[in-house]
Amino acid sequence: MAEAAVAEPAATAASAWDSVFVKELVKQWRAQDTHGAWEGKSDEKLLAPYIITKEQRREMPIIGDPDPETLWRLELFFNAVGLAIERSTGVMVSPMMKMSHEGFGRQVLIAGRLIVVNKQLRDVHRFGFETMEKLALEGEKYVAAGIDMVTQYRDVADYG
Repeated sequence: MAEAAVAEPAATAASAWDSVFVKELVKQWRAQDTHGAWEGKSDEKLLAPYIITKEQRREMPIIGDPDPETLWRLELFFNAVGLAIERSTGVMVSPMMKMSHEGFGRQVLIAGRLIVVNKQLRDVHRFGFETMEKLALEGEKYVAAGIDMVTQYRDVADYG
């Protein structure tokens, strides 16, 4: 079981697309396309719903219920985090999300008996990032933290 190197945080648009996390997120989206409808779609178009400008965010209500598509994007985001951790450590990571209809909840990623990522969620209807770089940085932050947890508590993560 060889351990993969952890990618450096993405800082530019070009390096954002080279991010281990972003590559995994694209794979998650492509895996959802069971009928080939998105084959001609670029990666940028696939991930475009994650990018929410300041102007778009201002137009959103402060309080609102998340729609199914937003919840799906959130789920794919954390699935990609979990799979990037799994590929790097060789330890299977499972996501669990508990969400109220109002957009408040918790997302955890579990490896064995270890919680490797624990994220309190609120205002999920506004889930998104200003730029591709910020999307990559946030994803890489979760991946790095998860890898660190697995490395630090390997015996708990390996327990199954």
